[in-house]
Amino acid sequence: MGRMFEVRKSSMFARYDRMAKQFSRVGKEIVIAVKAGGPDAENNPALRRAIQNGRAVNMPKDKIEQAIKRAMGKDTSSYDEVMFEGYAPHGIAMIVETATDNNQRTVANVRAIFNKGKGSLGTTGSVSFQFTKYAVFNLNPEGIDEEELELELIDFGLEELGRGKDDNDEDVIIVRASFTEFGTMQKGLEDKGIAVKSSGSEWVANNLLELGDAEAEEVLKVVAKMEEDEDVQKVFHNLA
Repeated sequence: MGRMFEVRKSSMFARYDRMAKQFSRVGKEIVIAVKAGGPDAENNPALRRAIQNGRAVNMPKDKIEQAIKRAMGKDTSSYDEVMFEGYAPHGIAMIVETATDNNQRTVANVRAIFNKGKGSLGTTGSVSFQFTKYAVFNLNPEGIDEEELELELIDFGLEELGRGKDDNDEDVIIVRASFTEFGTMQKGLEDKGIAVKSSGSEWVANNLLELGDAEAEEVLKVVAKMEEDEDVQKVFHNLA
């Protein structure tokens, strides 16, 4: 533990486009959480996580509150969380997580992006075996003793701990646990009064593939195009 984590996903958005995408992603997280567990964050861990993630990307408080109110409305779209697996060019494995209110549209869009990028959409299980799914918590590093924190969190399922960057390129301490221990780790951090900046799940490649600059650029163009799609929440790959 204690190693610097490599980034498994890439984003090529302009600053404001990225912010709009982040707000949209969090808004969907809020809708999914409210419809599943109600609008009371105290009794809805998923909603607490979504609100944390909104704050982490500087989503205004009123926008968060509006998203919660909209989620309670009968006319608000419900989103299904659907994962796609496939290959970008040059054999790079990709996992695409989406939240969609129209699965046919999303399937068509994801397939088109793969095809235009000289990749291919795969079937369930065709890629995910090359990754491990983790619960991930980003902590503000200020005032935290990493060695002490590591010892405190082992009992809550800690697998990896180290320094890294969040989606806003800010320094964070990254805590990883098995995805099955998500609730256990979240409760452990809350009970110890450790503030979480953001949290979620992450697919980490078991082995990374190296490509030349030109080939890597082709892959990153596919990743960027995928991330720009309105239904896509996160993209993971095994490009070094």
